[in-house]
Amino acid sequence: MTSTSTPPGLTRFNALEEHAAYTALREACASTAWAKRLLAARPYATCEDLYAESDAAMAELTAADLDEAMAGHPPIGRPKPGDPTSAREQSGMAGASDALKAEMLELNLAYQEKFGHVFLICATGRTGEQMRDAVRERIGNPPEREREIVRTELGKINRIRLARLVEED
Repeated sequence: MTSTSTPPGLTRFNALEEHAAYTALREACASTAWAKRLLAARPYATCEDLYAESDAAMAELTAADLDEAMAGHPPIGRPKPGDPTSAREQSGMAGASDALKAEMLELNLAYQEKFGHVFLICATGRTGEQMRDAVRERIGNPPEREREIVRTELGKINRIRLARLVEED
């Protein structure tokens, strides 16, 4: 592996001290198992290698690991105060009407009551209406089906966050 073939951001990530790399990974995804697996597979030759490892780790997360990962995500429409990542990812709700925000709050609560966890969707690039429509559609899913959708959505979120982590300056 040479610095000319590895993107600078990925080279920087590969060179991080273990604790710093682990912290960066946990900021991308709250799952300890996911972060440890990606950390153990360093160094990565390409960003695609990193994303493939992320996908493989996501596929193997246990129910408890998924719960831990979901716990790191705020409800749609209520990004964590002072957290630019969740605010950026949920920007489609920023300009939403008060009525849409109130409806999302109700839907989030109904979803959480049914499934026992936050409604998780890769919100990047979605409008408030698209997120509302998604929760309306998914609230009717059986729990097993919804769990797999959550796993897929979390994988998409992780890829976006990893791309930000290793993007070039």
